[in-house]
Amino acid sequence: MHNVGFALDGAWQVLLAGLILGAGMPVLFALGIRSLAWGAGEASVSTQGVTAGAKQPAGTVLGWVLFAVVVAGVLLGLTFIIASGFGNKLSFEHIYPTIVPK
Repeated sequence: MHNVGFALDGAWQVLLAGLILGAGMPVLFALGIRSLAWGAGEASVSTQGVTAGAKQPAGTVLGWVLFAVVVAGVLLGLTFIIASGFGNKLSFEHIYPTIVPK
């Protein structure tokens, strides 16, 4: 009966990692795109022409922060894959990730 518990525990961890990395990164990227659009301002159309809306600097900053998080996640994933290929592992013993021998 303990094997079922171990299997469900492992399945839960895989599901959580898949949600965070599989769906989480594209969601953050989409939110970054939306934030940049909000930061550019909303144009209004009238009979006299198109006028540009007020820019929102917070939207632009938020967009770039979200892009930085996505790029950091991708680089961390690539570092994990490359380190594993060379027979090393990625350690989080310190604040920043380091590559250490297995």
